[in-house]
Amino acid sequence: NAQNFGLSDLHQLRGRVGRSNKKAFCYLIAAPLTVQTPDARRRLKAIEEFSELGSGFNIALQDMDIRGAGNMLGGEQSGFISDIGYETYQRILDEALLELRENEFQGLFANGDKEEIEKLEKETKYVIDCHVDTDLELLFPENYIENTAERIKLYRQLDNIETTESLEEFKQNLVDRFGELPTQSEELLNTVKVRWLAIQLGIEKLILKKNKLICYFVNNQESRFYQSTNFTKVLAFIQHYPKKCQLRENTNKLSLVVNEIKKIQDAQIIFTKILE
Repeated sequence: NAQNFGLSDLHQLRGRVGRSNKKAFCYLIAAPLTVQTPDARRRLKAIEEFSELGSGFNIALQDMDIRGAGNMLGGEQSGFISDIGYETYQRILDEALLELRENEFQGLFANGDKEEIEKLEKETKYVIDCHVDTDLELLFPENYIENTAERIKLYRQLDNIETTESLEEFKQNLVDRFGELPTQSEELLNTVKVRWLAIQLGIEKLILKKNKLICYFVNNQESRFYQSTNFTKVLAFIQHYPKKCQLRENTNKLSLVVNEIKKIQDAQIIFTKILE
């Protein structure tokens, strides 16, 4: 009746087996999946999926996602996170903290010295994520990775990568397992870099279609982003290349339009130039 145990219980039981010089096995026997609750099925799937050494953190995240994370400022042990997922909960929390920093507690940072303000500005994320809409092919083709479940797993891993080193390691693992990357996959990896740069530039959404790049900046017109160093760099770039790009405003939304952008890598070059 393994379906009746909590995820942490199952992980702890499994961890008590095979710690001496003799090989041992932990058998978790459960009722048929058809008679189990949805949460029980998720727990057993998680314990099956995360079986390698050092997977305790992933188990903890899954447990948090299933049970709910609880009240950050109280004693309750369960919360509504199970309804929206851990990643969405974390994104909402980040947005709320940013809103407090920009509005109610803005005065706390206004009187700091110049170095402190510059440091804070670098650490501040005015955009949590950037949505990319394009007519280009950005994917792992079926003839490159045939297994659908494996492709989905790799997409998830790619979406969670946050550093250049991790991205290069991810790319090398792909090459080792499946061979040289096709063009569509190479551009998909470049899209991750473009999203990182776009977030630094306060871009919430970018559209790349018909060789034209349209970047939509922070929707809140009163955001401190529009007084930031990076937005000043955007304005300087537009002044330097007036024929290539223009700043537009439509229904109180500010956007940057860049012409002659044929692939994702071109957008990456433009964003890098702006930040430099």
